[in-house]
Amino acid sequence: MSALKNHPFAVEAFFEKSTVLTYAFPKEALEHLLPPSLSLDLFQDKWAFVAIALVQTTGLRPKGFPAFMGNDFYLIGYRIFVQYTDSRGKRLRGLYILKSETDSKKMEIMGNIFTHYNYTTTDITDQTLEDGSREISSLQSKFAIVINVGQDEVALPPNSPFQDWKEARRFAGPLPFTFTVDETKKETLIIEGVRENWLPKAIEVSDERVDFIEHLTEVKGVLANAFEISNIPYYWKKGRIDPWK
Repeated sequence: MSALKNHPFAVEAFFEKSTVLTYAFPKEALEHLLPPSLSLDLFQDKWAFVAIALVQTTGLRPKGFPAFMGNDFYLIGYRIFVQYTDSRGKRLRGLYILKSETDSKKMEIMGNIFTHYNYTTTDITDQTLEDGSREISSLQSKFAIVINVGQDEVALPPNSPFQDWKEARRFAGPLPFTFTVDETKKETLIIEGVRENWLPKAIEVSDERVDFIEHLTEVKGVLANAFEISNIPYYWKKGRIDPWK
């Protein structure tokens, strides 16, 4: 059964909308959260990053299966930006999953059979407010994010470590790889994602409160960037196990 968790087959889905908020922390605040084979993906050798991604997913299914066999749900992922040097000496940028949530009990069950992401089920509300802004929130997971929609000129968040959106784009996600580490076997499971037409659009966040981020470390993170993408075909390749050097 444990082998089933290693992403034994490719999976495809369609992202109707993906909203990603990335928070910057001093690197010392996050280093203890990583397993030995991974290192933080840093900016200016000072800042490390954690992102919350909220993804409206449709038609998730084993790759090659017809779309009507897919499932639709919300996915919420909390991830650290990391690097991994594989057994061939190639350095890969990717993500390390801290927590995964979904609004679908079926996805929780299936996700925990075929991945190591430890899904839990939560509530989520995605609504347009009276002033035209958009709010994504969860009572159970204790987060609320308000986005000002329709903004042509968007400024970086006030305390962002980035000087401009070009710098911020490098940490907008998604990175090509996701890593799961087995410290006992000294192996890293590498999942590669493949997408088309990934054109993140900067968004203005007027209010945000994410309980998981606020209580992740003793040091408070700052919102570094926020992006949104829409209508993206996406698939994940079968997992590949790489032994540590």
